[in-house]
Amino acid sequence: MSLTIDALSSAAANWSIEVTPNGASKVESFADALEPETHVNVTFLPGSDPADTNLVAKRLHDEGMIPIPHIAARSIKDRKHLEKIVSTFAKQASVKEVLVIGGGVDKPIGEFDCSMQILKTGILQANGITKIGVAGHPEGSPDIADNEIKRALQEKNEFAIKENLNMYIETQFCFEAKIVLAWEKKAREDGNQLPIRIGIPGPATIKTLFRFAQISGIGPSMRFIAKQAGNVAKLMAVQSPHLLLAGLAEGMAADKACLIKHFHYYPFGGFVRTAKYARAISDGNVSLKTNGGFEVIEN
Repeated sequence: MSLTIDALSSAAANWSIEVTPNGASKVESFADALEPETHVNVTFLPGSDPADTNLVAKRLHDEGMIPIPHIAARSIKDRKHLEKIVSTFAKQASVKEVLVIGGGVDKPIGEFDCSMQILKTGILQANGITKIGVAGHPEGSPDIADNEIKRALQEKNEFAIKENLNMYIETQFCFEAKIVLAWEKKAREDGNQLPIRIGIPGPATIKTLFRFAQISGIGPSMRFIAKQAGNVAKLMAVQSPHLLLAGLAEGMAADKACLIKHFHYYPFGGFVRTAKYARAISDGNVSLKTNGGFEVIEN
């Protein structure tokens, strides 16, 4: 099946974008960069203060967006700490949706070491949060064995049904459409019924990719560099995700049962630039290339 502009814009119609608290400080106006009610994830990085995540979430809400703060299990001390974080999100930033992740640290600072432990506390539901994202790993994870990933995904599906939660899977940034589509099909065959948001690396130059490492607070971490060396190398080669997006759009159009419903952009090339890129694709402002992929039509 060959790519069409309609298939591409349809696949890209539902999109979200991510921002770090530090990155948010460089965005003068979210309202100028985004359509109202755009979904924006706000990171909670290891060693950071959840109050910073809350401040950005509140700013996003005040500017007409839908904030989706991260909750990193391994960076939370205990139930009391979790209750404080979640209730603050709900009361001050009107948060209705969160992304629950394990968090990229080897040793938990408290009693939680995985996302399921957070979900089972009932604290999210008690604070009116029933739309919840959980992590997916199309290209595997350096921290978790494949059989453990499969078991965890099954448990999350069962929990979502039991608790009547609007749960979805969100992935880290990906690179190859064939790998992502094969992973989605295998997860579906294994019983996954949760809709999927695929992580897309935003368009960037090598210079801005290095800057991303610095503003995200991951630049000095040799552990991160060692574990993500393959991904960093792929990022250096990507610069524009048009082939990934084109391949995903073709696969989604060809398989109506595909559970990929949403693209989630990581703005390595800058928040405003990535938002403009995502919107152009969803609006169909592209031209298809004869050798595959597409180009965004600059206004």
